[in-house]
Amino acid sequence: MIKIGVLALQGAVREHMQSVEACGAEAIAVKHKEELKEIDGLILPGGESTTMRRLIDKYDFMDALKEFAAEGKPMFGTCAGLILLAKNLVGYNEPHIGVMDVTVERNSFGRQVDSFEADLAIRDVASEFPAVFIRAPHIVEAGENVEILAKHNDRIVAAREGQFLGCSFHPELTEDHRFTGYFVEMVKEAKQKQLV
Repeated sequence: MIKIGVLALQGAVREHMQSVEACGAEAIAVKHKEELKEIDGLILPGGESTTMRRLIDKYDFMDALKEFAAEGKPMFGTCAGLILLAKNLVGYNEPHIGVMDVTVERNSFGRQVDSFEADLAIRDVASEFPAVFIRAPHIVEAGENVEILAKHNDRIVAAREGQFLGCSFHPELTEDHRFTGYFVEMVKEAKQKQLV
C-alpha cells in the first residue's frame, strides 16, 4: 500500500488524511522532517502560506522538502500549498520550495468573506467537480511543460507539471475524492517507476 504524507504544520490536515484514506492509500501526518523518508508522496495543505513558511523554517523542513522533490516523489499543493510549490510569486522576490514552473498570485479571489464554491471541469478527473475557494490564489502564468487541468473565469486554478500537482481550491473540504484520487494514481505511477 502506498503511503501519502500530509504536511501537518497548519491547515486542513485531518480532512486531507480522510480523503487519502477514502482513495485506498495510507495517510500519515508529517510533523518531523525524518518522516518524509517513510512516504511515497506528500500533500501540502491549504492554510496561511506565510505562517506555513515560518513553521517550515522553525522545524527545519525546507532542505528536506527540496530533497523530497529532487528524488522525483510526487507533491500536491492545495491553496497555500500551491504557493509553497510555485517557482514565482507575484510581488515577492523569492519562492518558498520553488519547484513547480508556475507564477502564482496570492489571495487573488479576494478575502475570506469572498469565499465561494464552483463546479469545475478538471481534465482527466471530472466534468463537474465541486471546488471550494477560500482566500484562494491562482496561477497567473504556467511554464511550457505545465499541463493546465482547470480554469475558473479564465484563471488557471489547477495544473500539473510531472510529479507536481497544484490547485487553488480545497478538494479535501468536499465529499468528492476524485481529485485526491488523481494524486494517489500519480504517486502509484511514480512508485512503479522507482521499482523498475
